[in-house]
Amino acid sequence: MDYGKVLESEIPAIDFKLPPDGAQTLNTLNGLAKAAKPELYVGASKWGRKDWLGVLYPIKTKEANFLFEYAKIFDSIELNAVFYSIPSADLVEKFKRKVEDAGNTNFKFFPKFSRTISHVKRLEDCEVPTQLFLENISRLGDMLGPCFLQMGDNFGPRNFLKLENYLKDLPTDQQFFCEVRHEEWFSNPTVRRQYFSMLAENRIGAVITDTAGRRDVAHMELSTPEVFIRFVGVGGNYLEVDFARIDDWVNRIKQWLDQGLQKAHFMINPIDELNTPELAWYAVERFNKELNANLPPIRFIPPEEVTIAPPLPGF
Repeated sequence: MDYGKVLESEIPAIDFKLPPDGAQTLNTLNGLAKAAKPELYVGASKWGRKDWLGVLYPIKTKEANFLFEYAKIFDSIELNAVFYSIPSADLVEKFKRKVEDAGNTNFKFFPKFSRTISHVKRLEDCEVPTQLFLENISRLGDMLGPCFLQMGDNFGPRNFLKLENYLKDLPTDQQFFCEVRHEEWFSNPTVRRQYFSMLAENRIGAVITDTAGRRDVAHMELSTPEVFIRFVGVGGNYLEVDFARIDDWVNRIKQWLDQGLQKAHFMINPIDELNTPELAWYAVERFNKELNANLPPIRFIPPEEVTIAPPLPGF
């Protein structure tokens, strides 16, 4: 994920500290009771790449079976595979069968709206593609988690009414999240207040993205008692920085849970997916220890079971 990417030389000067909660968060969580069993998920933004072989997946795993192996390890995924075109019903059912074959009945897909809707049509005259997308993605059944709409960098507040009209027409029996990127959504106090208030009125969640080069999109505004975090790790020589950032997120989520947060979805989106296994391992460890998440621990393949493979992470 290149969004917010910076030069490696710039990383030490970046303040990764999470900002205070926004005004909408205070409104959303005000008066809520602590959930008895909050839903907590940690997942990745793709189900694998070849350099995960011998680390997370058996060395001879074919790419066609990456999702099958992924579902043995993780409980959720940010489904970016449906962004590039509206998926057919057959493709969606194929995804579901792969997970069923892995035996993970608690798995959740978090699909991204197809770019035909968000980037090509820019929410105009897209009733038909939206209906087709939602109908086909519903084939996931109980494995369908929240869908999220990601608008492009050039989709600014002048499109406020267009966005509001689109969101309010979405089905009310499903959870949706929205991600905007144009800087004015966050820098203009009036626009910011109106945007998050509009999401709250329509019961649409606000995606929070934590990425190095755009600290403004880590806005800390909850428009529903459910959070969807896209964590963009810098990785490489700065894994310890990413681990500290994950610690900060765990602390903030813990505070929100105490105030009534019901669900938290933490999706690992590193600049280089090579580091996904390490970041996911650390996040799961911290969620389990600090949040009592009861997520399956991520196990790396022991060296004796690997014949030709990259070295194991040094944990």
